[in-house]
Amino acid sequence: MTDLLLLPGDGIGPEVTAQVRRVAERLTPVLKIEERLFGGASYDADGSPLTDETLAAAKAAKAVLMGAVGGPKWAGVARDKRPEAGLLRLRAEMEVFANLRPALCFGPLAEASSLKREFVEGLDIMFVRELTGGVYFGQPRFIEALPEGGKRAVDTQVYTTAEIERVSRVAFELARKRRNKVHSAEKSNVMESGLLWREVVTDLHKREYADVELEHILADNAAMQLVKNPKQFDVIVTDNLFGDILSDEAAQLTGSLGMLPSAALGVAGKPGLYEPIHGSAPDIAGQGLANPLAAILSFEMALRWSLGRATEADRLFAAVDKALSAGARTRDLGGDLSTVQMGDAVLAAL
Repeated sequence: MTDLLLLPGDGIGPEVTAQVRRVAERLTPVLKIEERLFGGASYDADGSPLTDETLAAAKAAKAVLMGAVGGPKWAGVARDKRPEAGLLRLRAEMEVFANLRPALCFGPLAEASSLKREFVEGLDIMFVRELTGGVYFGQPRFIEALPEGGKRAVDTQVYTTAEIERVSRVAFELARKRRNKVHSAEKSNVMESGLLWREVVTDLHKREYADVELEHILADNAAMQLVKNPKQFDVIVTDNLFGDILSDEAAQLTGSLGMLPSAALGVAGKPGLYEPIHGSAPDIAGQGLANPLAAILSFEMALRWSLGRATEADRLFAAVDKALSAGARTRDLGGDLSTVQMGDAVLAAL
């Protein structure tokens, strides 16, 4: 059985996942690692961004770690064949409905944030983003021509009680192991799906998690508060769209989008999907400039959540902190290390 399936993907994806492989082979040489094409690279080779064979391999692995997908090269491809369609299908087929996105500011990077040190030093937020529902998956979705000229585009935001409950339960359980506070972000003031979201979270909290502090917050206010006072947050649970946006905003508080990992989890016993939250960055692809730490920290999450290796996860997290404390910086962090050199720094710290 494959322990870790690597899906390097497109753009800088192969560069950062190569560093994950180096770290994994040093830290956990017993792991069986497999690698397959995914995204645009898979489309170019096989005519599909996610082949049935790759999907089967993902479902059979203990953990799946991807790099990034997409880029302007595939902008003219049919929507259902684009790299992003492969990613959405992978998430849906793997049934990974809870996306954990930690926004953690390492001490040595407090000066790299766009906010003052006192606002971000010690920052530790866990976003729990619903990943397989909402506007990214809702039907109908289409673009149609209008009789009088012009076009009309429709995307549908859809959530059920069960979908909201299961991701909220993950957030409450995580909060119990952290600082015991959950913010639930939605737009209940203007959206019916937001109103249902608030009702379901409130009811679940009352029934099962009254010991956890719960605060409802409108998503636009959450965006403002993340800049105004980010350390007020512990766990933020929100839908697919708002989770995408808010966690990217929080990434900049930590110093760089290149620092944020993520884990997508589903039913216990099934493989998790791990990925850095940055994109494929085609403008710097192939130049050795990408920061591999988000991908390496995604592997740290895989060790902890899917591979049952918490001790190795702790060692890897400490190694990243040690490398940063020693001054290791890629360009996005104000330094001049290459992707490989940052990998070298983590390996040296290990």
